[in-house]
Amino acid sequence: MFSKVHEVARQVGQIIIGKDTQIRQALVCLLAGGHLLIEDVPGVGKTTLAHALAISLGLNFNRLQFTSDLLPADVIGVSIFEREKSQFVFHPGPIFTQVLLADEINRATPKTQSALLEAMEEHQVTAEGQTRQLPEPFFVIATQNPTHQVGTFALPESQLDRFLMCLSLGYPDAAAERALLLGEDRRSLLKAMTPVMQPQQLMQAQQALRQIHTSSSLVDYVQSLAHATRQGDIFAEGMSPRAAIALLQAARAWAALEGRDHVLPEDVQAVLIPVIAHRLRPLRSVSGKVNASSELLAQLMLKVSV
Repeated sequence: MFSKVHEVARQVGQIIIGKDTQIRQALVCLLAGGHLLIEDVPGVGKTTLAHALAISLGLNFNRLQFTSDLLPADVIGVSIFEREKSQFVFHPGPIFTQVLLADEINRATPKTQSALLEAMEEHQVTAEGQTRQLPEPFFVIATQNPTHQVGTFALPESQLDRFLMCLSLGYPDAAAERALLLGEDRRSLLKAMTPVMQPQQLMQAQQALRQIHTSSSLVDYVQSLAHATRQGDIFAEGMSPRAAIALLQAARAWAALEGRDHVLPEDVQAVLIPVIAHRLRPLRSVSGKVNASSELLAQLMLKVSV
């Protein structure tokens, strides 16, 4: 079952060259049933990665470009009066899909960003007093430009906490960039892609994660990490219980892709930064570090005993 996920990783790796670690982390996020935030400068392949993942996993895909004038109804949908039926008929928005690519999510206003909260948490939307279920599985893959760029609105903590993982692709190395320059256009390669998995197989793999064993000592380690983030003058607020649950679930998915039926501390360490860093706000700056939370978490991980 999990061998299919490795096949997905190999296919996506042919599109997003030289980013095997980030591809694996993205698949761990989706396998764990979480939503994914990809933060980086424009042009490094954020949107292409989301599209390639959706195709390879056999999931329905909608892309929505977030802009400052986007309204919540543009995301959820709206009721329109139809004369033939003499009544209002709800027209679903792009959120009614299995993978919603929220492109440049932080260019929308906080009001529009908040339209995703219920969908990401409950897999449903409420519009005009009626609750409607979303397709299963349902994922939001959002891309975000660095917050220092013009025309961006920082995501609030409540929104960031809904994303199980946050990744950064970064610039390609010299060999990967040369392959991109000399290779076929990525959009053409996307059109030629075919599904490696089906939605039902993905859901079965998600359910199989429940069989991945977590020992009492492993849970103690996760609790120690959570407790360490809540102490001292490192972070404004420490890890929430939801963040600790997300860390454990992501570690299960990482262990499954490693071919094990139990979680090791190394699995927790492998996913700690992408799962936790975007949820924490440092109280002090780290000289020369843009991603201060990541650096502080890396230091903290060395101090917490296994």
